Amino acid sequence: MDLVPNPDSPHSKNSGGISPSSRRQNFSTTSLAAATAGGAATSSSPPSLSRYESQKRRDWNTFGQYLRNHRPPLALSQCSSAHVLEFLRYLDQFGKTKIHTHMCPFFGHPNPPAPCPCPLRQAWGSLDALIGRLRAAYEENGGKPETNPFGARVVRLYLREVREVQSKARGVSYEKKKRKKPPQQEHHHPPPPPPAA
Repeated sequence: MDLVPNPDSPHSKNSGGISPSSRRQNFSTTSLAAATAGGAATSSSPPSLSRYESQKRRDWNTFGQYLRNHRPPLALSQCSSAHVLEFLRYLDQFGKTKIHTHMCPFFGHPNPPAPCPCPLRQAWGSLDALIGRLRAAYEENGGKPETNPFGARVVRLYLREVREVQSKARGVSYEKKKRKKPPQQEHHHPPPPPPAA
């Protein structure tokens, strides 16, 4: 869409026709109409992505940067589950979740009353969600599901171990909450009639 004023236009400043505020309103109405025309008009900007899609793209780019910075640099086709685990351990240095050690007096306390020197790590839930997004991104970028390193058994076992360790250290349960089923109404059916003799 062209935003440069056209001096020959009846809506230009020199034409004495429409005020700048009504021009903006006209532009907004026109833009809205074009956007809702079912794709009849194309926009110069790409459609906005959902929060999930944006995060997935950022995660995929971060993992790609990790592979490029790896020594030696790795191509995606060379990436294995071992590299995925290495990446997850690398991310721990940026974690914000306090994971108490066994020697810490606050081990197992969900709300410790004082600070302690225990390390900060990536929270299990963050890692689990990250792996889910990277697993999807891998396949969207041409990877085959059967060779997806993010879906490997060793990665699932690592995440399970992280969950258990963090659950004990933080005194937080990561068990899935079961949904309560709505009470079912019992239907009383009359007994079937006796067979006719």
